[in-house]
Amino acid sequence: MPQTLAAPSHSERLIKKSRFLGCVQPTANRAEAQRIVAALRTEHPGAAHVCWALLAGGQSAAVDDGEPSGTAGRSMLDVLRHQDLEGVLATVVRHYGGVKLGASGLVRAYTDTIAQALLKAERIPIVRRQTFHCRLPYALEGRLRRELELAGAEIEQIGHAATVDLVFSIGEHDAPALLQRLQNATQGRLEWPGAQPAG
Repeated sequence: MPQTLAAPSHSERLIKKSRFLGCVQPTANRAEAQRIVAALRTEHPGAAHVCWALLAGGQSAAVDDGEPSGTAGRSMLDVLRHQDLEGVLATVVRHYGGVKLGASGLVRAYTDTIAQALLKAERIPIVRRQTFHCRLPYALEGRLRRELELAGAEIEQIGHAATVDLVFSIGEHDAPALLQRLQNATQGRLEWPGAQPAG
């Protein structure tokens, strides 16, 4: 199951006089990532490189910021991928110490800096939710609400007219069992405007 992070987590490594300041943090999209990277550049004006990698669906990115191609951004992105993370930004600010590390040394430095930050990070599972719209007689509203509450579903919207119109959401893993329970609890008297949901 994919995970994201609860909060930013930092690491610091000193490798052959170069200082590597790493951070992993929850980040929803590329625009947000670019704002964070811009703030790091302002915060560390003497840094030689501010490299970053974002794993966020179609907005993923890997930026070497002047390091040899593929040694920084891609290395960090690979670490995020191997950890099954989503919606996470990895950044490393490098203060150059005057000793070249070579391509393999750079890959190790960036990989290890992000791996160290991830060791201390609190992870939270990403629960994808499904939304459903149902219609029912007033007499069944109380029963339906109880079933939704027991299942941990969230009522998103409710309307009262000739019937009760209710929109709710639940984690997609729990949806099939809930839909079956709702059908049983209401003796099949629930209507699903549009297509009947699977379950």
